[in-house]
Amino acid sequence: MELQGSGLSTRPKMGDPKNVQPTEAQRRLLVPNPDAQLDLDPPLYTAQLNNSQSDWDEVDTVVEFVKKETGATKVDLIGWSAASQQLGPYAIQHPDKVRSLFLLAPIFPPNGRPSKAGTDFGAPVALPVSAPAATFGFPMSVGTKKGLDNSWKNDLKCPDQREADMVDIVWKAMMKADPVGATWGGDTAGSPEGLNRIRNSFWWGWNKTTVPLHGTLGGKVPVCIVYGEHDSIVNTSSSLGLLYFSVPELYKAIPGPKKLMFCIACSGHQIPWERVHKTVHTMSEHWLKHGKVEGATSGSYYRDEDGVLSPVED
Repeated sequence: MELQGSGLSTRPKMGDPKNVQPTEAQRRLLVPNPDAQLDLDPPLYTAQLNNSQSDWDEVDTVVEFVKKETGATKVDLIGWSAASQQLGPYAIQHPDKVRSLFLLAPIFPPNGRPSKAGTDFGAPVALPVSAPAATFGFPMSVGTKKGLDNSWKNDLKCPDQREADMVDIVWKAMMKADPVGATWGGDTAGSPEGLNRIRNSFWWGWNKTTVPLHGTLGGKVPVCIVYGEHDSIVNTSSSLGLLYFSVPELYKAIPGPKKLMFCIACSGHQIPWERVHKTVHTMSEHWLKHGKVEGATSGSYYRDEDGVLSPVED
């Protein structure tokens, strides 16, 4: 599934680029395609597009649809990157609907926003959030091909980590999923490079306090985590506040014994498009079919370039 504002899912009606973003830097990306001017009015809708509760509701709609179509009583949830923000809390709240979790390069802020006091996952503030426009006052932002390339380069530490021209291939696929954004951006009039339209969300309830709730994760819902050794997105400095992310801290916070974690050598955050992608496919297949990977049902491991596993101390 793709949440509202992502991939092939629905986005706000945006024939006018004034609904995209508020910053001058991003507005300049829209000149000359689609020939937007720098004096655009502020966004018509001055709030975030999604929040944790709306995301959890979308996941539940899809889970119920799959259950109805297949007759299954529970489903396995698989997510990459920020999908952990939705799937992790959803599994804790609905262990009767989730058989297992497979999280690839999961975003986990140990000190992330708390839930409303006295609740497990209630919204901590009134929604939509009233905050400075630079933070929450717009529904969609935009990203560039150069931004994707620069972010990916931060994780490239091995000579053969990805095949040549992968940025072009991935960007083409992203633009195919966003036919409107594909007509924006670029320095030459009439020849757009494309912009990736990114939903603006307000999240809470995914942190070191909520993960252990009810002993669900690693108990009723087994969890398998896979991430790249050089992933600079999911492992950041502890000094960054809400932007402090740590995959090992997620593993530690999971209370039950049915948890696995694999750190994959020579891979980064874009691991689905790097040379080790087949390894990830195999791991997910074994997890779904057998509830174990490389014969293991629990523990933390480092997988080197030759495929050799070494246990990692918790």
